[in-house]
Amino acid sequence: MDSFSSDRPPSRRKFLQMGVAGTVAGLAAGGLDLALPAPLAAQSAMTPDGAIKALMEGNKRFMSGKLTSFDEDLKILRQHTEGGQQPFVGVLSCADSRVPVELVFDQSIGHIFVARVAGNVITPEIIGSMEYGAAVLGIKAILVLGHSSCGAVDATIKGKAVPGQISSLFPHIQPGVDQGGMDSAAATKANASIQAKLLSEASTVIAPMVKNDQFKVVAGYYDLGSGAVSLL
Repeated sequence: MDSFSSDRPPSRRKFLQMGVAGTVAGLAAGGLDLALPAPLAAQSAMTPDGAIKALMEGNKRFMSGKLTSFDEDLKILRQHTEGGQQPFVGVLSCADSRVPVELVFDQSIGHIFVARVAGNVITPEIIGSMEYGAAVLGIKAILVLGHSSCGAVDATIKGKAVPGQISSLFPHIQPGVDQGGMDSAAATKANASIQAKLLSEASTVIAPMVKNDQFKVVAGYYDLGSGAVSLL
C-alpha cells in the first residue's frame, strides 16, 4: 500500500470541500428547508466548552456506574422528541459495537447527534451530516472519538488484502498511521486528531464557526478496558 505524499492532506481537504459544496447545492435545489429551529433553553445557553464538559461529566458517571440517563422516563422522552430533535453536541464515532456513544457519555434520547463509520473517518457524507447538526440542529461542538483496539486502524497498519470494499477505509486512516507508527493506540489517537482537524477546516459551514469561537471540534480516545474518554 503506497504511503501518502506530503501534499496529500490539502488535496483531500479540497476534494472534501468540493463534495460538500455539491451536496449543499443539491439540497438547496431540492428545496430542503434549512431554517434554524428555536433552540431549547438549555441548548441555547450552552457554550462549545460547556458541551464538551457535559460529555466528559457523563463519561465520569459511566465509569463510576452511576448513570442518570436511565432515570428519565422513556415515554416522556419519546413524546418530547417525536416532533424534532435539538441535541447539544455531535459525536463522530467508530462503528465498533463496543462503543455505545450514548452510554459512554451517559446521555439520553435527543442529546447527542451521532455519526458512526469504521475508523471514525471524515468523508463528504460525514461532513454533510455534521454540518446539518451544526447549522440546522444547533449543536455546539463535535467530538471525533477514536477507541482502543480499533480494527480499522489495525487493518490499515497491516496493509494486507481484505475482502470487498473494506480497503476503501485505508487511505483515510493512513495519515494517522504515518504519524503514529505501528503502535495501534498512537495511530488511533493520531487518526482521531487528524480527522477532527480536517472536519474543522474542510467544512465551509463549520470552519467559520470555529474561527469565530462559536463552535468546537475536538478529538478524543475511548479506552475499552477502563471506559474512560480522554481528550487529545
